[in-house]
Amino acid sequence: MLQIPHQQITTTTSAHLAQTMTLLSLTGGELQEKIESELASNPALELVEERRCPMCKRLLPETGACPICSQPKSYDSNEPIVFISPRESFYTGTTGSTEQIPEDQYVSQSVDLSTYVLRQVAAELAVEDRLITAYILNHLDEDGFLTTTVMEIARYHHRLPSEVTEIIEMLKRCDPVGVCSSTPQEAMLAQIDALAETVKIPEHTREVVQNFLHKLSQQNYAEIAKKLGTTSQHIRKISNFITENLNPFPGRAHWGDVRNPSPIAPDVFHQPDVLIYYLNENPKNPLVVEIILPVGGTLRVNPLFKSSMKQADKDKTDEWRSDIEKASMLIKCIQQRSNALRLLLEKIIVYQRDYILHGDKAMQPLTRAKLAKELDVHESTISRAVSTKTVQLPNKRIVPMAIFFDRSLAYRAEIKSIIEEEETPYSDSEIQALLAEKGINIARRTVAKYRSLEGILPAHLRQKHGHQKA
Repeated sequence: MLQIPHQQITTTTSAHLAQTMTLLSLTGGELQEKIESELASNPALELVEERRCPMCKRLLPETGACPICSQPKSYDSNEPIVFISPRESFYTGTTGSTEQIPEDQYVSQSVDLSTYVLRQVAAELAVEDRLITAYILNHLDEDGFLTTTVMEIARYHHRLPSEVTEIIEMLKRCDPVGVCSSTPQEAMLAQIDALAETVKIPEHTREVVQNFLHKLSQQNYAEIAKKLGTTSQHIRKISNFITENLNPFPGRAHWGDVRNPSPIAPDVFHQPDVLIYYLNENPKNPLVVEIILPVGGTLRVNPLFKSSMKQADKDKTDEWRSDIEKASMLIKCIQQRSNALRLLLEKIIVYQRDYILHGDKAMQPLTRAKLAKELDVHESTISRAVSTKTVQLPNKRIVPMAIFFDRSLAYRAEIKSIIEEEETPYSDSEIQALLAEKGINIARRTVAKYRSLEGILPAHLRQKHGHQKA
């Protein structure tokens, strides 16, 4: 038997995993560009002009979903139906409806991290603080960290260091919490402060983040417990809390691994990566989740090219073999990308069914860490899978897939509802009290932050029965 060196197996596996992770982070449009590029450069890769189901490989008609994979598992099943569907020329669902969706719902909007944070605080800023705030936000790296120091900012703008620090502390409370921090530890401490307003933080969590993160990563629970005068079991609890609730790189919360999305021409219309609708357009039926594979036909290794390699000159054999291996790996990695998205969405749809059906107020608390644990994958895999992708809901609204992990959405919806029903403008403190009556206990400054995220002006700028949006 031919023995393959262990190093070769490791190298192949690593390359396979790396390519799968890269493809997983791509949107449908980006994956389509990648496939087109490979088809143009690799003669071993072929696109056959036939539509096959990516799951069961059944030959499909020119339009429509797989008649097997798009159906419930059993007659009385109410579980979501999640399947992969090959792209059609333009898709709005597989129901065959000719009803047009307003074009503005498909227009892609690219907002960088600095602009996103600035919008949250713009209405609250004093005139003299606007320039320095913009300066700070323009000095963030891709992880959301500040690339300059308080002293440098103070000298440049002729302000007191304490004034600069006050502005930075305000920005750190914006979404994503911890942005404008200098280190991952500082970002996580800011997130602990924010979480403390709504949830109980395990005792010693701050001390662990401040002093023992390195030992925690090495799972030296006993040593940490001894120094803090607690038990290893409690340190393990703190470790789980940190994993599930804190993000050491706040800039990646919504922007993946890059700070600025690539610019998109205003006349380009965005097609969602995932469609969610009712089976047969009947609200009493199960939800259907259609993951769009942006390939109009079927990818395969060109059989003619493969057979021709046997007659090829020796100096071309290695090159052709490499082309075949690359084509085969791309096809396998695309299949793994599809399977990963299917498994992820099967979980998400169950957790967030109420949000999908009833709107923002019904959003359930869900973290990437929790799903990663259930799916037995690394948290970064979940982040890659949801980053930059979009989902079309049954009401035709298109939202980022990351919205399913937005713990603030239900609170923001409540605040918006309170303000819409006010007869005279409520202050943030009054809104805080009204929320408390509904069992929602958050700080006044958190109310102000969520109000700003909804684009709603402070009370003194809102007119009775007038326009409230900034």
